[in-house]
Amino acid sequence: MSLRDIILFVVFFGVLPFALTRPPIGVALWSWVSYMNPHRLTWGIAYNFPFAMLAAGALLMSLFISKQPKRFSWNGLTATWLLFILLVVLSTFYSLNPYNAYYQLESVLKIQLTTLITILVMRDRKNLDLLIWVIALSIGYYSIKGGVFTILTGGGHRVYGPASSMIAENNALAVAILMIIPLFNYLRITATNIWVKRGLLAAMGLSFISVLGSQSRGAFLAIIAVTGFFFLKSKNKMLVLILLVMLMPIALLSMPDSWVERMETIQDYETDPSAMGRIRAWEYSINLASHRVLGGGFGSWTLYNYSIYLPGVEIEKAYVAHSIYFEVLANHGWPGLFAYLLVLFLAWRYCSQVIAVTKKNTEMEWANNLARMVQVSLVAYCSGGAFLSLSYFDLPWHLIAISVLLRDIVRDQQKVTAQGAVGGTRNKLATPPVV
Repeated sequence: MSLRDIILFVVFFGVLPFALTRPPIGVALWSWVSYMNPHRLTWGIAYNFPFAMLAAGALLMSLFISKQPKRFSWNGLTATWLLFILLVVLSTFYSLNPYNAYYQLESVLKIQLTTLITILVMRDRKNLDLLIWVIALSIGYYSIKGGVFTILTGGGHRVYGPASSMIAENNALAVAILMIIPLFNYLRITATNIWVKRGLLAAMGLSFISVLGSQSRGAFLAIIAVTGFFFLKSKNKMLVLILLVMLMPIALLSMPDSWVERMETIQDYETDPSAMGRIRAWEYSINLASHRVLGGGFGSWTLYNYSIYLPGVEIEKAYVAHSIYFEVLANHGWPGLFAYLLVLFLAWRYCSQVIAVTKKNTEMEWANNLARMVQVSLVAYCSGGAFLSLSYFDLPWHLIAISVLLRDIVRDQQKVTAQGAVGGTRNKLATPPVV
């Protein structure tokens, strides 16, 4: 057993007892294992040890052991979210490839259950900040390391994520990094220690370099959307503009010729077999969803199904969608895509409501900043995900859960403030004047 294995076992089993009695710790532990995949950084028995299963089990047990108040938020977003899950289950029952579909359904439902539990137990700012720190640092481990690696190698090699994970490949990791950069910024804005602020600013810079170092063409297009929206959502727009004007050209000019050549292939997609394969997959998704109300279920991307729902097109390989939108469309049909897009829209709207309500409230300024940065993260996901199969990745669903919790926390605070104002008025009226 290597030293890394020992350290991981000590840390994990040291935290596990707390996860059994405190659900927020359970959510944080599961998120750490899920996002960072620390066992993939080992070489011994820890590599295939079921850390995620134990963390999930501890979290579920804590719901019954802990006496902490638990409240699920019932609203339009969570109702649509549950509808989407129902459509996912139904499409699996009518899947074109039942064996693979049921296997993937199990994995998807685990993620959905854990993110829904997040809404149930993470009911205050302290717990939200804990979750954001865990997510940002877990993925940030690879983004910061990747940024340093890109600088040292001159951008000549691609940056990859943890093996056998949803963000293992360079493209997926790049989008995940773009999603955590706004979270780093929220933590930087709300931090009180100057060195923490500086460290988080450095993490943001290295993460951005890491995205370039991934050599992901989809992420490069997403960078344009994210930087523009990040500028719009930033309160200190002049500082952000100066940093972008100064750093962007330096970062781009420092990349090697191989990186430039790869990015230039975006405009010549007709000659790129990979790009054309994705377009064929999108056509297949539309045809499949148009013929089957609930789509083809998970795992329908086979040459046989292509020959049925994309007739007359000769292909040597059955490409998957490489797009969150067309992936959901093919898997769960038009109803599934509609529910999926509605969930994203409502999450965005909830953040907008928080921003509007807390605009001039200094006590809730943290919520205003977090809502802004969650929206930037959603832009990163929706733009970068247009070229990736990340529909069931944990992070966007955690962002959706955070948008629900943010609105609930702000509404609860409004009620407390209103009750305090009414109570103060009553006390003032009941107090006899001083003579």
